[in-house]
Amino acid sequence: MTVTMEAPCRRITADPETVERDLSRLVLTIIELVRQLVERQCVRRMEEGSLTDEQIETLGVTLMRLEEAMADLCERFDLTPEDLNLDLGPLGTLLPTT
Repeated sequence: MTVTMEAPCRRITADPETVERDLSRLVLTIIELVRQLVERQCVRRMEEGSLTDEQIETLGVTLMRLEEAMADLCERFDLTPEDLNLDLGPLGTLLPTT
């Protein structure tokens, strides 16, 4: 999918051959962003001591399964984790690099 600037409006030109992959990339990017935010929130709460041992275990297992599901979906759509890290121009990339 490409965005072309034409005065006075913007137009999106979707390539029928890649539209499924492009849409999948966008959706998986949003899911990955939310997954990382939830993971950070869980770590913060764990460090604060506001979670029980059972809650920590449940969250750990849930986050591991979600990470595995994301890897499976990326493989299905032939995407790498780097493909999900959208470049926002002067703002940098969407996802933090570790």
